[in-house]
Amino acid sequence: MLFFGEYGVNITAGGRVVIPKKIREALGKTKSFTLTKGFDPCLSGFKNEDWEKSAYELMGVSVLEMKKMEIKRHLFSSAALLEMDDQGRVVIPRNLLMYANLVNKTEAVFIGVGTYFEIWAKDNWETYKKEIEKNIKKYQSQS
Repeated sequence: MLFFGEYGVNITAGGRVVIPKKIREALGKTKSFTLTKGFDPCLSGFKNEDWEKSAYELMGVSVLEMKKMEIKRHLFSSAALLEMDDQGRVVIPRNLLMYANLVNKTEAVFIGVGTYFEIWAKDNWETYKKEIEKNIKKYQSQS
């Protein structure tokens, strides 16, 4: 099942958040997933088997390919295996909260991105969404 949709959630000062039902459904029967830094000021969440598959692909990268080495460092240094409780809640590690600008925020947004999902600070997502919409209009006028 693919991840899709946009879901607003509350987040506590300690980083506790309830994973939206549709995201939990896309994760399947497992109660855990891998969360890491995204490439924007957001977090990226993966089904564990998808994370492992991608991780092994990255492991084959030569140390001479600096761009790919930087991606490995970015993703692996911050990756965390999170376990949901029976209510579908997790606690996001502090380093990830800081990266995604979620410290001292009360609202976050989960978005589905096909094979993975992202977690954004609500204000960052709203700003980014406006930028996306501007770009799409620009692309349409170029067609």
